[in-house]
Amino acid sequence: MAAQEDHAAEVTGVVKSFGRQAALQGVSLRLRRGEVYGLLGPNGSGKTTLIRCLLGLVKPDAGSVRVLGRLMPDLNVLSRIGYMTQTAALYPDLTVLENLRFFAAINGAEAHLTEALRFVDLEDRPDSVVATLSGGMRTRASLACAIVHRPELLLLDEPTVGVDPQLRRRLWDQFREMADGGTTLLISSHVMDEAERCQRLGLIRFGRLLAEGTVEELKEQAGVEKLEDAFLQLSAGEPR
Repeated sequence: MAAQEDHAAEVTGVVKSFGRQAALQGVSLRLRRGEVYGLLGPNGSGKTTLIRCLLGLVKPDAGSVRVLGRLMPDLNVLSRIGYMTQTAALYPDLTVLENLRFFAAINGAEAHLTEALRFVDLEDRPDSVVATLSGGMRTRASLACAIVHRPELLLLDEPTVGVDPQLRRRLWDQFREMADGGTTLLISSHVMDEAERCQRLGLIRFGRLLAEGTVEELKEQAGVEKLEDAFLQLSAGEPR
């Protein structure tokens, strides 16, 4: 039990197919508490399916998923998890504050509305209707909804897609701040410079976890100087 408590999540031998399409093929990984873990891979590599398995939204065909010490799916652990989808999963006809209250309520947890708004720099826009916000503001509002209940584990599925470079840097600063505060983050991405900001990385392609480690460990394993070259080297010849 003590070993399990050292990890925010444990994925063991997870297999998942949709019809004849294999989405995950024996994936195993562990997320350490308070770290930023990057899941790096191209579109269609299995990143979103793995995140949905961690949430309990998708049941593996084989293997197991344990989150915060609980075997998934487990409704009792959902209030301790935050989730931000690739697209802003907000109600466009509601205000930012109304969305925050809704997401806090469905998580069955205490809402930290002012704190969440301040964290994403939207404290002056609580009464703005989401439909009137810019794309960047919607992204920030989505992050606020994902953290309004102070989750222990935050799952972010390509959270910076479509945002400008300045906002991207700002979001990553916020992610590291959250990790420093004890939150565990799993962030999926296909962008190399983002991946280099993570404390550890899992390289995934065709539903297989090819390698895992720090950026320097992966480059050393592949015998190259750039992370992009390491990914290409470690995935060379990987069967579908």
